[in-house]
Amino acid sequence: MNSTMQPDLVAFDFDGVICDGLIEYFQTAWRAYCKLFQPDSLKPPGGLAEQFYPLRPVIETGWEMPMLLRALVSGKPADEIIAGWPNLAMPFLAETSLTQAEAAKVLDGERDRWISTDLDSWLAQHRFYPNMLEVLQASLAKRPTYIVSTKEGRFIQQLLKQSGVAMPSNNILGKEVKRPKYETLRLLTAKHINHTQPPTIWFIEDRIKALQSVKKQSDLGHVELFLADWGYNLAPERQAAQADTRIHLLSLDAVVQKFDAI
Repeated sequence: MNSTMQPDLVAFDFDGVICDGLIEYFQTAWRAYCKLFQPDSLKPPGGLAEQFYPLRPVIETGWEMPMLLRALVSGKPADEIIAGWPNLAMPFLAETSLTQAEAAKVLDGERDRWISTDLDSWLAQHRFYPNMLEVLQASLAKRPTYIVSTKEGRFIQQLLKQSGVAMPSNNILGKEVKRPKYETLRLLTAKHINHTQPPTIWFIEDRIKALQSVKKQSDLGHVELFLADWGYNLAPERQAAQADTRIHLLSLDAVVQKFDAI
């Protein structure tokens, strides 16, 4: 990366980059698990959350969350889950006699019910990564700054507002935009183009597949890609980022230094 190249705009992912939603993910997954598998006790087994947290990166879509709990309750070891997911999830899904879409609806329904009945409790399950609110505020003060996320924008807005960060709602592009992140980056390019010169964009994301999708777009070569190593990713994904000339592996310390320097 050309270290002298300052960004014209920055796009942050939210969950796994700015916000740590692991507690909420587990709690929602457990509620869905209880619906789908009807365990004897509605209280999760001791230590289950701690087993779930480091394995969160294997999950790509919502239906897999209660299946991951089922795998852990059934005694599947972490290395087997990492190596074999999501195929490993299919027998557990078969136990429910539901399709992936139907199982995802159960999970979404539990989350929606929680949000509609006790929003404050739901919001309280989220934490912010150290220094990331300060990094976000520093970027907002200096240049166009966006959040590009699969989380609903209205919840991102509430979580930031609760933490004292005022971010224009138009700069929060969440689940409701219903388009791939690379398409959002394409639209931001068009919005901020200077004559015929595309803006230099920094895109900071914790899912390597999202970064690889951007990399495949021949017209998005002006987007600098960063994998946040503190987010929802595993060692092989971080190693893949290090071996990729287009993707930069970023640590929490480094992101603070980068934003202090520009």
